[in-house]
Amino acid sequence: MKQYVAAVGGERALNSVDSMYAMGQVKMATSEFSAGEGGVNSNNNKKTMKVKNMEMKGEMGGFVVWQKRPELWCLELVVSGNKISAGSDGKVAWRQTPWHHSHASRGPPRPLRRFLQGLDPRSTANLFSNSVCIGEKTVNKEDCFILKLEAESSTLRARSNSNVEIVRHTVWGYFSQRTGLLVQLEDSHLLKLKSSETDYIYWETNMESLIQDYRTVDGIQIAHAGKTKVSLFRFGEGAETRSRTRMEEVWQVEEVDFNIKGLSIDCFLPPSDLKREQEETEKCDSGVIANTNAKLPYKIRSASFRISASKVAALNLDDSCTTSESDEDL
Repeated sequence: MKQYVAAVGGERALNSVDSMYAMGQVKMATSEFSAGEGGVNSNNNKKTMKVKNMEMKGEMGGFVVWQKRPELWCLELVVSGNKISAGSDGKVAWRQTPWHHSHASRGPPRPLRRFLQGLDPRSTANLFSNSVCIGEKTVNKEDCFILKLEAESSTLRARSNSNVEIVRHTVWGYFSQRTGLLVQLEDSHLLKLKSSETDYIYWETNMESLIQDYRTVDGIQIAHAGKTKVSLFRFGEGAETRSRTRMEEVWQVEEVDFNIKGLSIDCFLPPSDLKREQEETEKCDSGVIANTNAKLPYKIRSASFRISASKVAALNLDDSCTTSESDEDL
């Protein structure tokens, strides 16, 4: 981590940042598969996977993030008029979508995954400070060290409830041996949801982010482009209920600024309709979401394309992550 901190600008430069703002564009694409009856076998016991939807052309949108110290942050993501927000006031992480009421995530507040994709080197350094080096791998023609971080059992219990159990959460960081910079971020987590007295549904989420185009902003190396691949796999309750959704997000950062004037704690307050004890709605304890009532210094540009609301939610299923667990991050 000392090599990484030196590569991104050094401790002095990182400690000089009290707040930040970033705005950029995203392009999203999805493909969805579900289990179906197979017609090739006469015994009709075999199942085949059929494509429900295959749309890889991509939809465009935009995002804007604000941060004041690592524990205060706010995200707004807009795709085809659908606005998804998330935030943390330092005490509770919350989220909101047009199709879901505002609600808080269980457990301690956690950083936004998008910050860990090269936007906030200090959060990345803090996250991997207790990681373990497990080997080496070549990623995007760069020889990298692999650092691994497992969620502690106490953290998993804090984020679980009687209906939803987070079974595991792991993060891997691939750091270039040549430059010291973060080249790729991976994380995986498994949720166990109670569907009846005896049955359970499992959701496994795997995310892989390639981080590129580092540029110097006020003496700090910030990644300005990248690609995230997401795989959502649902299983349990028989093979016919299995489904897999694959998504891709390509992003490009257009503006970055540090030490934003007028960015007060009021900008990170939870929405007024937040219901912190709404356990029945916490079917997925990680994702993007939230809308502050305070005025923020910058406005997000409107998006012009359309994308299914459910797919936007799925793509950002793990946009916020736990520091002691896996990372982050979206």
